[in-house]
Amino acid sequence: MSQSEDDDHERLVEQWKIRKLIKRLSEARGNGTSMISLIIPPKGQVAQVNNLLLSEHGTASNIKSRVNRLSVLSAITSTRERLKLYNKIPPNGLVIYCGTVVTDEGKEKKLSIHFEPFKPINKKLYLCDNKFHVEPLQKLLECSSVFGFIIMDGNGCLYGTVTGNHCEIKHKFSVELPKKHGRGGQSAVRFARLRVEARHNYVRKCAELATQHFITGDRPNVEGLVLAGCASFKHELNKSDIFDGRLKAVVLKIVDTSYGGENGFNQAIQMSKDTLANVQFVREKKLLTDYMQEIAMDNNKYCFGVRDTIRALEMGSVKTLIVWEELALTRVTLVNPTSKDEKILYLSQQEIEKGDFQKDEQSGVTLDVTDKIDFLEWLADNYKNYGASMEFVTDRSQEGAQFVRGFGGIGGFLRWQVNWSEMDDYLGIDDDDDEAWI
Repeated sequence: MSQSEDDDHERLVEQWKIRKLIKRLSEARGNGTSMISLIIPPKGQVAQVNNLLLSEHGTASNIKSRVNRLSVLSAITSTRERLKLYNKIPPNGLVIYCGTVVTDEGKEKKLSIHFEPFKPINKKLYLCDNKFHVEPLQKLLECSSVFGFIIMDGNGCLYGTVTGNHCEIKHKFSVELPKKHGRGGQSAVRFARLRVEARHNYVRKCAELATQHFITGDRPNVEGLVLAGCASFKHELNKSDIFDGRLKAVVLKIVDTSYGGENGFNQAIQMSKDTLANVQFVREKKLLTDYMQEIAMDNNKYCFGVRDTIRALEMGSVKTLIVWEELALTRVTLVNPTSKDEKILYLSQQEIEKGDFQKDEQSGVTLDVTDKIDFLEWLADNYKNYGASMEFVTDRSQEGAQFVRGFGGIGGFLRWQVNWSEMDDYLGIDDDDDEAWI
């Protein structure tokens, strides 16, 4: 694997970590105005921000409510301590979140987070509130590469966009065009003229709606445009003088599809993958298509499910690890207080709430929980230790939904063949045993 691909994988994992952090921060709530959101752009001055915090500390001393006053003062002090760790603002800016958060159990917990964003942030922000303000970070995650699709055929037209790992249908309409026929006698020429006129009006409407959806503020709102469909309409549209010249300039590809509508949209995305190579949605579809093909070949160079994937990681045989970005599992480490034997389980939230996992079936002893961490976070921090690269996928594409429902949302490509059934026989694992699949 090349250095650029490694960097690309690391960047995507970092983006996932930021996305996970943003979700947690956005859900956090506190009492009063004790939660501080501080965002400093790359050219900001540490001394200037420190003076602002010093001034705010003096202002917060006048808050009447004693509890709220102490919480705010503590948060400002904590923010200043975090700021002291930096002599100058990092190249991409600095983000600090400090405050007292109310947990699900109703207890108060101090939270302090500081990090450099994965790309420059140009927003300056200082707010004290009962929540953390993460809107500027969410905008960073929005992919700037947006590609437009126009799918035309004799039954209607569809306008869609692809950005990152998300595709969206902006508008679609159907049309009934007159067909060719041999009837009419002396009126045959008139019927032919009406048919040509109807086609022309259809192309005109498509061109006008393309301008409406893909032009904002006198310029295209997409980086590129793909024209697709199963008839000659797409070529007529591209050659037409009615089609906006600003959109003609960004047409990347014209593709022939077997279908129109949504099926044609999916096929057009697949056929344009070389043109849209960097768009995450296309990348995801290609990755999962290759994975399904590997399984269809049945050459034992793949794994799926938590049990087999973890065993393959421990063997060092995983080349590329594929994980659903919303996989809700917790990695729990248990220790037998008597024998000191350690056991690691991967449990869903329902299994944790049930609590049966702490009981040792053989001895009946209650096992001690020594560590509990989100499974995806653990993977993101440790996948490099197993010599693997890591890819996150969604369930928005057809392939992604199949991967989540049919393969448990986790799997991977292997470096060498592993016969799992032979290994299970050797280790004495029964496939019908539910414990074996945890």
